[in-house]
Amino acid sequence: MKIERVELHHLSMPLVAPFETSFGVETDRQAIVLHIWSEGAEGWGECVAGGWPGYSYETAQTAWHVLTDYFVPAILGVELDGIEDYRRLVRPYKGHPLAKAGLELALWDLRGQQESRPLKGLLGGERDRVSVGVSVGIQSNPDKLVDVVRAFLAQGYSRIKIKIKPGRDVADAEAVRKAFPEIALQVDANSAYTIEDTPVFEALDSLNLLLIEQPFAEDDLYDHSQLQARLSTAICLDESVLSARHARQAIDMGACRIINIKPARVGGLAEALAVHDLCWAQDIPVWCGGMLETGIGRAANLALASLPGFTLPGDISATDRYYAEDIAEPKFILVDGMLQVPDAPGLGVHVLPDRVSRFTLRSEVVESAA
Repeated sequence: MKIERVELHHLSMPLVAPFETSFGVETDRQAIVLHIWSEGAEGWGECVAGGWPGYSYETAQTAWHVLTDYFVPAILGVELDGIEDYRRLVRPYKGHPLAKAGLELALWDLRGQQESRPLKGLLGGERDRVSVGVSVGIQSNPDKLVDVVRAFLAQGYSRIKIKIKPGRDVADAEAVRKAFPEIALQVDANSAYTIEDTPVFEALDSLNLLLIEQPFAEDDLYDHSQLQARLSTAICLDESVLSARHARQAIDMGACRIINIKPARVGGLAEALAVHDLCWAQDIPVWCGGMLETGIGRAANLALASLPGFTLPGDISATDRYYAEDIAEPKFILVDGMLQVPDAPGLGVHVLPDRVSRFTLRSEVVESAA
């Protein structure tokens, strides 16, 4: 494939409700959508870098810069035999995995379109439907949190994850567990704690949680290994695993017993496959994390989660969990706690240009000089 043109759209999309984590509160979601052309075929990708550096140092602004100045020019007019050629061309540029992943996703979609194969088939996925959970932001008080969880359970979600932060942790988790003794429940700290907060996690350890996600800093493995040795509950790493190499080190150190695979966080679907294969070989459960994706990224996450090693429900959720209006169809609808994996070529969704335009803050076209 030879990439002839790339169009970038910086979007801002309103969320159906504010979403609070230990980083802060989001009321709208920024992202960059990429549209690429090659030899009569088109592909779409999504860079999930947001409006501010909370989850990651990357933002939509930094991603725009490295995409337009480095990553896109590196592939324009170049004959690419496959995804590995793309990875080779952008490897000299350090960091910026979210930006790299967004452009890589467009190439996966393009390949699927050219070969008339769904992304699930390209990745080696097996399931037609995947079990999904829902991520619940921090609420005003524990009673409100219980009410929100009850509403999501009524919708059929098979697992509940609640966000925690210092001062809003044990009491919140206890309230949910008391109200729903049998549900699959996990907590996510998003790096908000330090090793000095170990008593918090020892208290959470008694609540029969599925896992405790990313208690400590995003660049830490050692302190996580110290905490995991003290707990019966599995620690799951998210921000600390940026590659298959990090995953191997975390497993070898005993820093976790579960890994959350976000393809954007590790730089793309190719590296996500490598993390999956490593964990699958070592019997380490994995699940697919979410980054408030539009239908573009959501379709890709479902294809990834159809692989055999994804044995835990992912943070993928139905379209209407976050958006009243999405930029792609069909909508993803929850049925019996599961979402259907697209089976049309490429991502298997139809992007709606009019809606992309409606939510666009700025656009830019980068074309090959040839």
